[in-house]
Amino acid sequence: MTIFWVVALAGLGLIFGSFCNALVWRLRGQELLHEKIEKLRAKKKPTKTDTAELAEAKQELQTLSMSKGRSMCSKCRHSLAAKDLVPLFSWLWLAGKCRYCRKPIEDTPLLEAGLPIMFLVSYFAWPLGLQGYGLLAFVAWLATSVGFAALTAYDLRWYLLPDKIVWPLAVLALAQVVAHAVVFDGGWSVLLTALWGVLTCSGIFYVLHMVSDGTWIGGGDVKLGIVLGLWVGGPLQGLLVIFAASLFGTIASVPMLLQKKLGKGSVIPFGPFLMLAAVVVMLTGQRLIDWLDRLMITV
Repeated sequence: MTIFWVVALAGLGLIFGSFCNALVWRLRGQELLHEKIEKLRAKKKPTKTDTAELAEAKQELQTLSMSKGRSMCSKCRHSLAAKDLVPLFSWLWLAGKCRYCRKPIEDTPLLEAGLPIMFLVSYFAWPLGLQGYGLLAFVAWLATSVGFAALTAYDLRWYLLPDKIVWPLAVLALAQVVAHAVVFDGGWSVLLTALWGVLTCSGIFYVLHMVSDGTWIGGGDVKLGIVLGLWVGGPLQGLLVIFAASLFGTIASVPMLLQKKLGKGSVIPFGPFLMLAAVVVMLTGQRLIDWLDRLMITV
């Protein structure tokens, strides 16, 4: 049975990694088109060219739809054949270039390779068991991992955490908390623990965001803190997420500082480090807290 789940989760990870790649660049294209459409509509005296551009932008929105648009190259817009859509293996077979225009494929193979690993690590390290609420939470966690992967790719590219991904993740996280409290008899303590997690993760970020006028922490990180807080729960776990994210960010920044790739005004997206920290805290659970307790006693 374990072999079955390993193969199944690895396959699902490949498929959803490919989905994330498509979601990221299509969502970015949609955001840019919406901005263009708003500017064109704001003109008091639009020209024939403006009208034509508006119609073209609306048509392009349909093309970039995840539900209506066909799979295509992000550069030449050529429809992709089935042999071009095999997750990871098609990218390797084509050496990272579009079969039709020979330009580099915008999709990163890291998502398609990383999500199967994430799914398998979650399966073997899952702290809640795979029965009852534990099974429900595991399925919700896998879906959340897909969202984390898409947010990470988006934030690293464009320094943004789009609401179209963050808010559905927040709804999903809240739904599993409510299910735990009501359906699986977790009671008010589950809701209170989740509330403390949100107040810790998102609340601290909100204060930093307001005090710095958005220069220290972006609004997207504040919203992401709601998702992370609902999952890890509790003030201690929330503080661990913030501490671990800061540690990961520092470790990643030091080599770039030494190589002078970062300057005084450089910006590093914090979202990926927050999500990585949440994964560590979520999967290690009480074991991490117990280890820190023993370490503090020893020191």
